[in-house]
Amino acid sequence: MKHSKWQQSLADFDNQFRKQGINRLAGVDEAGRGPLAGPVVAAAVILPAGIEIPLLNDSKQVSETLREKLFDEIRSKALTFGIGSASVEEIQRLNILQATFLAMRRAVEQLNPLPEYLLVDGRDFPLFANPANGSRLHGQAVVKGDGKSQVIAAASILAKVHRDRLMVQYAEQFPQYGFEKHKGYGTKAHRQSILQYGPCAIHRQKFIQKLLHSQQRLF
Repeated sequence: MKHSKWQQSLADFDNQFRKQGINRLAGVDEAGRGPLAGPVVAAAVILPAGIEIPLLNDSKQVSETLREKLFDEIRSKALTFGIGSASVEEIQRLNILQATFLAMRRAVEQLNPLPEYLLVDGRDFPLFANPANGSRLHGQAVVKGDGKSQVIAAASILAKVHRDRLMVQYAEQFPQYGFEKHKGYGTKAHRQSILQYGPCAIHRQKFIQKLLHSQQRLF
C-alpha cells in the first residue's frame, strides 16, 4: 500500500497539468552536477496519461538494481524520451549550471513529439526552444520535483542510470580512480586517488584545483 499511495501521489501531481488540457507533459532532470569527474547528463521523458510504473521514485531513493529495471521499463512505456549530456570541456567553459542547462536542452530536443509543457527539477527553468522553428517551449521549475512528479522521477532514473554506465566505461580507461564505485563523486577514496595519481582527462579541472589547494584541510 505504501508504494501504491506514493505512485498515486506522483501521478496526481502530473494530472493537475493534464486536467488543464496538457497531454504531452515532459519531465526533465539531471545527474552529475556535483561530481569531480565526468559529464553532466540530463534526461527528458513524456509518459502516456494513466501509465503505471510500480516502484518509480526519485533515483536517489531506489537501489541500483531497481534503477536498472526501471530504466528499461520507462524507456519501453514512454511516449518519447531523450538523453543529453555536456562534456567536461563544456562544464569547464560554461560553468556547471550552464552546462546542465545545455544537457537538458539536448535531451528535450530529442523528444518526438515535442512536449506541450515541461516540468524541470530544481529552482531554475532554462530556455527551451523548438529546434524546428525556434519558438519557445513553456514550463516551470519544480523544487524537489523528482520526489513529486511522475515524469520528473522517470527522467531522474534515465539520467542517473545512463551517467552511471558512462562512468563504469570510464573506469576501464582509467582504472586507478575507482569510477565504477563512486561514479566520479568526491568520496575520500576518490580524493586520495587524485592526490596520488593526479587528475585524468575526465576530471573537472576547476573542481580539482579546489581540492588540491585544500588538501591539507581535507586530509
